[in-house]
Amino acid sequence: MQNNTQNDMKRTVGVLQGLSIVIGMIIGSGIFLKPTAVLRDAGSPKMAILLWVVGGIISLCAALSVAEIGSNMPRAGGLYNYLEELYGEKWGFTLGWVQSIISYPAELAAQSIAIAIYATYFVPMTAGTQRMLALGMLFMLLVLNILSTKYGGAIQVASTFGKLVPFVAIICMGLFKGHIPGAAGMSGELIGESLAPGAALLGTLWAYDGWLGVTNMAGEMKDPKKNLPRSIFLGVMSVIVVYVLFNLVILRTLPADAILTSETPAADAAEVLFGPGGAAFLTGGILISIFGSLNGHMMTGARVPQSMAARGQLPCSRLIGKVNPKFGTPTNALIAQSLIAVFYIMSGTFHTLSNLATFVLWIFFTAGIVGVFLLRKRGLSDEKGYRIPLYPITPVLGALGSSYILLSTLFGNPSQSIFAIVVALLGLPLFSILKKRNSANNGQ
Repeated sequence: MQNNTQNDMKRTVGVLQGLSIVIGMIIGSGIFLKPTAVLRDAGSPKMAILLWVVGGIISLCAALSVAEIGSNMPRAGGLYNYLEELYGEKWGFTLGWVQSIISYPAELAAQSIAIAIYATYFVPMTAGTQRMLALGMLFMLLVLNILSTKYGGAIQVASTFGKLVPFVAIICMGLFKGHIPGAAGMSGELIGESLAPGAALLGTLWAYDGWLGVTNMAGEMKDPKKNLPRSIFLGVMSVIVVYVLFNLVILRTLPADAILTSETPAADAAEVLFGPGGAAFLTGGILISIFGSLNGHMMTGARVPQSMAARGQLPCSRLIGKVNPKFGTPTNALIAQSLIAVFYIMSGTFHTLSNLATFVLWIFFTAGIVGVFLLRKRGLSDEKGYRIPLYPITPVLGALGSSYILLSTLFGNPSQSIFAIVVALLGLPLFSILKKRNSANNGQ
């Protein structure tokens, strides 16, 4: 028996912290790195904006579906626990394996690397120095999140406010100045040699990724039946509006050729709108944005391996599953997650890590969307609690949209997609081994 399990974690997360976690985790590096790729794959400015909207709607449909499930199963572990309850142990374990070994550590590594990349705007660094800075940022947030969930939550609230300031400034100035002569605008004219809407949508999904993290905090949330769906809905809707307006400003400020050839179109747009100082201003905002996203992933990601370990579903479960009796945080799970992230930082790149995580996670997000039908069929949804709006239209749209993206990615980039699936399936032999071990231990 373990006394220090997920049930010992304190319920200190309110709706404001929940909302800031959603926004903070979503608005990270994606909005600054993906606009060029989305425009190239979309084929025209008009289609690019449409796909940003569609990607947001698909993410919102998925989020609302998972929110109904989460409000009826308010425990730490998020979608991992939901899939296990709805589909069986293997589904829950496989997602937990993917999140613990691949997605959360890879996202931590990618965000840490992105901070180091953008920091070179102010201080030129070699590739080796960038990796050291990435490791330093990871270690700093690890320590803060070990000390208290409140510290992590406070960082999230502050960074969420800080990252929105440059967004608001750029959007307002861009809308005030209007269409700048020579800018791409909202033309429907093709600007690329090939169209890949599925790839473009996958890019938007990485930019919208992060809304799921708050479900991992359900076991530490005050009144989760109300605050969890509120945080998810308000957070995702806010980000959709910000992303669409932000991309509109970029298209109304820069020529299409400039966007397609730039690694930092947002900074280029800021320089046009505000002058040379604008680029520095936005880069500072980018760093705050990614910092908040990194902290959010650090704070929520460790709850998955902690929840799995508390059930004996990971190697060294007794060690990883403990909650620190002094700080009330999953200290060992935080450390284990960060050690895996260190490996990714030293061996991967931003794009390889983000693409790998996005594709494999959306397999399980799709299962989560479909899960709301099972929830209601089995009578597990509280009729007096949160219910997904426009049911069954909302989950049907989400499932169809995500399925299209997965199939497009599988056929468009089969090698990476198959690799992601194979890595995920490697967890199944481990599941069988651990299940036999636990059965043997329980029989003694």
